[in-house]
Amino acid sequence: MGVQIGFVGTRFAGTDGVSLESAKWAQVLWDHRHVSHWYSGKSDRDPSVSMVVPHAFFDHPDIQWINRRAFGTRTRTPDVTRRIYTLADYLKGTLYEFTRRYNLDLLIVQNALCIPMNIPLGVALTNFIAETGFPTIAHHHDFYWERDRFSVSAVTDMLWMAFPPALPQIQNVTINSFAQEDLSHRRGVSSVLVPNVLDFETPPPEADEYASHFRHDIGLAEDDILFLQPTRVVPRKGIEHAIALVAALRDDRCKLVISHASGDEGNEYLQVLKDLAEQAGVDLRLVDEQVGDKRGYSAEGNRIYTLADAYSQADFITYPSIYEGFGNALLEAFYYRKPLLVNRYSIYVADIEPKGAKVISMDGYLTKEVVAKVERIIRDKAFRDEMVDFNYEIGRAFFSYGVLRRKLRALVTNFTGQDNL
Repeated sequence: MGVQIGFVGTRFAGTDGVSLESAKWAQVLWDHRHVSHWYSGKSDRDPSVSMVVPHAFFDHPDIQWINRRAFGTRTRTPDVTRRIYTLADYLKGTLYEFTRRYNLDLLIVQNALCIPMNIPLGVALTNFIAETGFPTIAHHHDFYWERDRFSVSAVTDMLWMAFPPALPQIQNVTINSFAQEDLSHRRGVSSVLVPNVLDFETPPPEADEYASHFRHDIGLAEDDILFLQPTRVVPRKGIEHAIALVAALRDDRCKLVISHASGDEGNEYLQVLKDLAEQAGVDLRLVDEQVGDKRGYSAEGNRIYTLADAYSQADFITYPSIYEGFGNALLEAFYYRKPLLVNRYSIYVADIEPKGAKVISMDGYLTKEVVAKVERIIRDKAFRDEMVDFNYEIGRAFFSYGVLRRKLRALVTNFTGQDNL
């Protein structure tokens, strides 16, 4: 007997971490006949099982109006309070409708009860769960106390109330051990640790003829060495270290390719990177217009590739992030059997490094030893193959759908009393 599940979030669309991980959860649940439905402000999910409520999206003008007045200041005017509660009341009504429309048994809230991108939605969810006792799993990817921009706030009362709420009907899920400890210390709330995962039980297909054009289409020669930085261009990704690495290799065949655009934090950092690359003599290429959600052709008739295509053609992955909530690109490198450089960010040190993965790691700065190891990996195929095959097995053991299936089985069983996952 399947369970009717409702996923709730501000956005289920595109390739952000929350959208991707929620799709994986839905797939694992679907494999066991549980049916998923979607509630969000923006959606690319099947319309027949989705409810789109524009005010649930964090970019809605009314939500943006609230956010501008809620953060960066210590007090708020009465109209801000009124607007938040009026919208929260409206959204709560839509949540009642959502659970009735699809006859839901369980809600899975994706990030909407931990990061206050949409304060009315968090308040609405908290009141809805408090009023109905609705069985809820709250999947927390980022907490507001991890982000500087939320540190000065005029809505501290609401943050304590709803981000996340301490309600007995909610089972909390965190994605790393630091977040788990923080939630316990700050809120007295326990949580289950569920890491981000990939389908390691199903290896990636061999690169096909379409993917084989990627290097040529971005202007690389046959014998060029492709260093892929598979992230957005934002300062916390530490991309200057990737430039320094390629510069230190002193090999004109080495090209640094960034797969994603600058995103929502402006282009200043990108310009800094371009200047650094030029000074260091590094061939830096931004290919965000050639990499998309799915294959196809641009308006100019150029091929568009997936991130999987880019991984399949890469020789080495650079991942020198300063901070990550988990580190999906790390798992992707394991999955696509690519060697990688990792800057030892805190979550990696706590949750991934102890598993024994074989990566080239740096501690905030590049050393000669790190450069020498990268040179050896490029040169020595047997050494490289042993490393990437070992990492694939680490992924299969600790970060696979099988791991997620076991965790979700326990969470769902806690509510249903039936071990049907």
